[in-house]
Amino acid sequence: MERLWFITNPDSGSATQAKCDALEAVFAERGLHLAGRTAFPNEPIPKADALDAADVDTVVLFAGDGTINAALCALADWEGAFLILPGGTMNLLAKALHDDADPAAIVHAAHQASRRVAMNFVEAGPHRAFVGLILGPAAHWGRAREAARAGRVARTWNAIRNAWRRSFGRGIGVRGVAEMRDRYQAVFVAPAPDGLRVDAIDARDWSAIAELGWNWLTGDWIAARAVTHRHASRLEPVGTRPVLALFDGEPVTLESGVAITGGTTAPVFLATRSDAA
Repeated sequence: MERLWFITNPDSGSATQAKCDALEAVFAERGLHLAGRTAFPNEPIPKADALDAADVDTVVLFAGDGTINAALCALADWEGAFLILPGGTMNLLAKALHDDADPAAIVHAAHQASRRVAMNFVEAGPHRAFVGLILGPAAHWGRAREAARAGRVARTWNAIRNAWRRSFGRGIGVRGVAEMRDRYQAVFVAPAPDGLRVDAIDARDWSAIAELGWNWLTGDWIAARAVTHRHASRLEPVGTRPVLALFDGEPVTLESGVAITGGTTAPVFLATRSDAA
């Protein structure tokens, strides 16, 4: 970890410009060379050959889970290292690698002593989720959440009404998961060492729907009640129409019947947490 490329998202939960400047000061304090910067999404994720041409050995990501996902997918074949810093709302991937340490402390610890670890992911076609994939009507709450983050009041309420209406619909079914034959408001698929963890939310009354929507808007995807927990190695959404899905919070439309599986990256993630897998 000597030559860095710094990728941020000023619209993420806590990656303000002032905090980005403070982190660059930490890089300088540690004697790290900053070879380049990217402010996503206004600037594109650098290509692997551009990083190699600049002799970059580590990409530092200070953003939310969605931006981190976009960078990791774009650079899936790059052989350098990634340092994930908590710059969003939930920061689940950063916590898995560094626990609850703040960004500056992570940089110091990673430069002093870190190890490279592999991470599990959920995969459907060309899309990957390192934190989790969400299927079903509840995925429409994600649009309300993004509108709320952007401060667009009218769009937020329109998205909430649409999500509420869809949440009272037929729901979504999945194939390939034992004892999960009902239709659900949301199916959350997370990577696990032994395959996929599948959490299905069945919220039928108005209070459960309200709880689901509130927890979604405030960032906790599966804190709502009425959750069924299962494990699987592969599953498919049931139906004949395309399905809205969120990969680490980013919306993607999946064709019905697409195979959802798991995988593992190469050991490219710098970890400072002792038990990071």
